[in-house]
Amino acid sequence: MKATTLIVALGISVLLCTPATVAAQAAAAGDAPIAGGLPATIPIFPLEGPTLFPNASYPFRIFEPRYRAMVADALKGDRIIGMVMLQPGYEAEYEGRPPIVSIGCAGLITDYEELPNGEYTIVLGGLTKFRITGEDDSRTYRLAHVEAVPEVENERDTIALGEQRQRLESLVLALSARLRIPEAPAGVPDEQVVDELSQRLPIDPVSKQRLLEQDGPLARAIVLVEMLEALSKTQ
Repeated sequence: MKATTLIVALGISVLLCTPATVAAQAAAAGDAPIAGGLPATIPIFPLEGPTLFPNASYPFRIFEPRYRAMVADALKGDRIIGMVMLQPGYEAEYEGRPPIVSIGCAGLITDYEELPNGEYTIVLGGLTKFRITGEDDSRTYRLAHVEAVPEVENERDTIALGEQRQRLESLVLALSARLRIPEAPAGVPDEQVVDELSQRLPIDPVSKQRLLEQDGPLARAIVLVEMLEALSKTQ
């Protein structure tokens, strides 16, 4: 891999970076929109698997020159970066512009540090999913033309999501020795619990992309329950 995730930062401090906090920071950034919309063109950071979901946060260490330039430019602007998965078989073309999937997740840089060697550590807070409609080749890093794919849930969905969360927490507890995923602190919203679990569950990239592409947190929670129930039967 040309970029590595900063695993040590995956602690409670990241978990507590709530979507509301991200939205407030996006508004403070000036013209950066919050979850319902995105700029027409955003920088994208392709990796071998989905690493960011709309209601969650994730840390990255950026050391490849073109993506260091991407972060520097984002910090001068709206701080938005889109995370997207590379298509299988990307390795031979990695230094260029290998094929990517069409659905990704945009995030806002909520915290960063520029290291003495020019590398960056950043935390991205998920904003919204997006669909890529084209690319702009004007930079050394990749820019994509995108349209937002919002996740909207009604009151009935919200109630059902709370029920699914209880089932998920029971399954995670039962599988704690295998998953090693800590319980969410009290007060964390249901949708954030679902999306944090989606990010951290040790599954293959295609399955994780399937989770990302679900219509919303409730649909994602239902698929997660199915995955964890299947895993529990293999013990």
